Amino acid sequence: MTTLIQKVSENLHKNKLRVATAESCTGGWLAKQITDLAGSSAIFDRGFVTYSNQSKVDMLGVQASTLEAHGAVSEAVVKEMTQGALLNSQANIAVSISGIAGPEGGSDDKPIGTVCFGWQRKGQQGIVETCFFNGNRDSIRAQAVDFALNKISEIIN
Repeated sequence: MTTLIQKVSENLHKNKLRVATAESCTGGWLAKQITDLAGSSAIFDRGFVTYSNQSKVDMLGVQASTLEAHGAVSEAVVKEMTQGALLNSQANIAVSISGIAGPEGGSDDKPIGTVCFGWQRKGQQGIVETCFFNGNRDSIRAQAVDFALNKISEIIN
C-alpha cells in the first residue's frame, strides 16, 4: 500500500486536489493512510468517521429514508455520504466507504465482506461500486482501503 499511497499523493499534489473521506467500516483507516505522508495537509482536507447511522445523518446529511430503504451498506448511502463530504469540506474529491467487515453482521443479501464505495469530484457525477472481499476483519478493511486508493488514482488521472 505504501507505493500506492505515494503515487496517489504525488498525483493529488501535481493536480492541486484535496480529498475528504467519509468512512464507516474502515474507521478512518483511509484518512490515516493519506495523512501518513509528509505534506499531506496540502492534499487532505478532512475525514468523517460516521460509524452509526445517526452520524451519517448528522455529519453528512444522509437521508434517514435512504438508510431505512437501503441500509447503511448500500450504494445509495455511499453516494449521499460522498455528496455530504464534498458539501461539508473544502475538498475537490470525496471518497466514501461503508461495509460489513465481520466477524458478525452479514446476511444472505449482504454477506461479510460486502463493501460499498463512492467517489466524486466536485462538479462531476459521482460513481459508486460494491465489492466483495474475503478474509478476516482486518483483511477486509485493508482491502477496502487499497481499493479506494486505487480508484482515487484512476479518477485523478
